[in-house]
Amino acid sequence: MSRTNVKSPKEIEGMRVACAKAAETLVAVGEILKAGMTTDDINRFVHDDTLARGGVPAPLNYRGFPKSVCTSVNEIVCHGIPSAQVLNDGDIVNVDVTTIYKGFHGDTSATFYIGNPSPIARRVTECARRSLAIGIEEVREGATLGDIGAAIQQYVEGEGFGVVRDFVGHGIGRRFHEDPQVKHYGKRGTGERLRAGMIFTIEPMVNQGTYAVEIDPADKWTVRTADRGLSAQFEHTILVTKKGCEVLTARNAVLRNSENVAALFV
Repeated sequence: MSRTNVKSPKEIEGMRVACAKAAETLVAVGEILKAGMTTDDINRFVHDDTLARGGVPAPLNYRGFPKSVCTSVNEIVCHGIPSAQVLNDGDIVNVDVTTIYKGFHGDTSATFYIGNPSPIARRVTECARRSLAIGIEEVREGATLGDIGAAIQQYVEGEGFGVVRDFVGHGIGRRFHEDPQVKHYGKRGTGERLRAGMIFTIEPMVNQGTYAVEIDPADKWTVRTADRGLSAQFEHTILVTKKGCEVLTARNAVLRNSENVAALFV
């Protein structure tokens, strides 16, 4: 693979700072979520919080995306556009934050419980959280991208759920999306070998039923499960190191808002 995807020490430090700011904003979101809010309320909060930390919200106007954060509720898999939609007791909502700070992108997301979700909503969400942790455990110099995908797929399908194939993790740095693509399914020993200094996201999307998805034909962004079952996602930005990996978006805080327990951290 190209050396351009192996970050220099200066670039890695820049990524550490940007990722820490994104993680701080995501924790702050978890503190304010509650039934009765709209996803537009989340958008305003993320926009203002990102600016207050000296950053810029990367999603805003990215390839025409109209808001500063993605908010994906219930059957929405990813790229949900904030709106007047009200969060209700029992909903699950993924909040996907990407911060640009001094030219570097930090990307992270978590799925939050609103009030008291159903048992199946909890199962899907906890499976998504655990699948991210399992994928991270595979990251080390010399491993392959296929090792990550295979581990996630085996776990998710073993739990009786589907792992989305149409959307994947990605390299990240000065650009929002770059090589490599990080699939959340696959075969061990296949794909590119990991090298120290690579930075990419792992962000498995776990569906209650089929892994198939549909893109909204009207807005061209919102992705829903094909069967309208629930979907949940967690995401971290990861640095490959000689000894394993560093989770650059690690959330070094505990939510005081205990109702949103799905945001307790991997």
